[in-house]
Amino acid sequence: MTMKTIASANHMTFRRLKEYCLDHLGAIKEYPFDETTAVYKVGNKIFALIDETSNPPRINLKCDPYYAQELREMYDNVIAGYHMNKKHWNTIICHEGVDESLLFGWIDDSYELVFASLTKKMQSFIRNS
Repeated sequence: MTMKTIASANHMTFRRLKEYCLDHLGAIKEYPFDETTAVYKVGNKIFALIDETSNPPRINLKCDPYYAQELREMYDNVIAGYHMNKKHWNTIICHEGVDESLLFGWIDDSYELVFASLTKKMQSFIRNS
């Protein structure tokens, strides 16, 4: 199988990742593990983690297990989730060629998976806040 890299002219920065994650309804950022691992949550559940010391930036995202494996086979900058359940999490290495629209779609997918796992009461609270 030929590996390929996600390609685009855009350069992903920590600021762009942070802003995009926080644009999601009810999203918050915390540092529960250490001072350099930004954790993005909705309804007190994690949907993204960003190692703010990595170069290039790296983001961990929740993913459907079958799709997660497929993405790892398709892209050389998508690997099993670092320090996460490798069945449900991917780490995306956001080098200069990362395709922003794909990456943002994967962030959306991660957020939606986590949001859907929240109780109906919590989902309603977030939508009405």
